[in-house]
Amino acid sequence: MENLTPAQKELYDWLVEYINVNKYSPSIREMMKAMNLRSPAPVQSRLERIKAKGYIDWIEGQARTMKILKPHDGLPILGTITAGGLVEPFTDDNEKLDVSAMFNQPNCFALKVVGDSMIEDFITEGDYVIMKSEKEAKEGEIVAARVEGHGTTLKRIYFSPQEVVLKASNPKYEPIRVRPEDVEIQGTLWAVCRLGY
Repeated sequence: MENLTPAQKELYDWLVEYINVNKYSPSIREMMKAMNLRSPAPVQSRLERIKAKGYIDWIEGQARTMKILKPHDGLPILGTITAGGLVEPFTDDNEKLDVSAMFNQPNCFALKVVGDSMIEDFITEGDYVIMKSEKEAKEGEIVAARVEGHGTTLKRIYFSPQEVVLKASNPKYEPIRVRPEDVEIQGTLWAVCRLGY
């Protein structure tokens, strides 16, 4: 199947999310608004190309009959994340976790958990955590956080003016206390996926 161009993929990803949430297809006007376009012509052109490539289909002459033919390939597994101490940051690889039937979110990624520091939140070694790609988090949220010079970890995050506290739910682990400028939030917890149980 032919790959989509960036403009086509942007529209396709938006269509997948819209149809998953609403259970029907959007209008051309809604697509124009979502893509920041003032004319229907570019939307119709992209739709025709996406259809020709086999990703979507619709019944000619009938409104809101579009359906997704090609599911997402799955969420990218970006590596492992420790639920213990700190480890080296995760890197890109080609492995995918196919959970398209459950999570069709274009802004999510998966990490495989290593360690037991989050067991009180029912996150155990070998689980996959589905993270939303976000740079900010609310007080007490579970995040994937990178600590400058140390690595990445999965913890609950707490803020104060002087420090950020990354806290395990397993009481045997001490909280990690760092300066706010030394922490980068890479995602917030969306779901936990446990395979083979």
